[in-house]
Amino acid sequence: MDTMNPPSRQRAVAWSDPVATAEAARGMAGLAFLQAIRDGALPPPPVAVLLGTELAEVEAGRVVMRLAPGEHLYNPIGSVHGGMIATLLDSVMGCAVHSTLPQGRFYTTLEIKVNFVRALTEAAGVVSGEGRVVQAGRQVALAEGRLTGANGRLYATASTTCLVFDLPAGGPQMNGANHG
Repeated sequence: MDTMNPPSRQRAVAWSDPVATAEAARGMAGLAFLQAIRDGALPPPPVAVLLGTELAEVEAGRVVMRLAPGEHLYNPIGSVHGGMIATLLDSVMGCAVHSTLPQGRFYTTLEIKVNFVRALTEAAGVVSGEGRVVQAGRQVALAEGRLTGANGRLYATASTTCLVFDLPAGGPQMNGANHG
């Protein structure tokens, strides 16, 4: 095999306007917003389409996203990149926090800690990231996350601290203020 010109694979991605979805979020409580995405009434965020995550379960204080890990997510040593795992866990934990918020309240991640338990490859099949709120206060929320395989095998755990705030008037802030 020619290592300078390896065979290529391709992945095409198309997504919906994220500003329109963010604007819809302004008029909805967090739980209703996430349920609308899950049910297809609102499009998923571009990052979910790009990475291949699916919002599967939503209830107050708990969110599950699923992912079929593929080689398009691999690092140079042949397993899913740790940043992808961290992104999935950040998403489920942040969305779990968002599911507890009333209309007009939003969140952003202040910090995240991830513990990688074992390598994740496409051989694992579909995995589930689950986020659960531990404590939801007026300004700060804490959440935990777990990434498991269909057989319950643990791949990673995480915890986060989120800042909770009122979104300023004048439209959605498309500068990273939401992770869902």
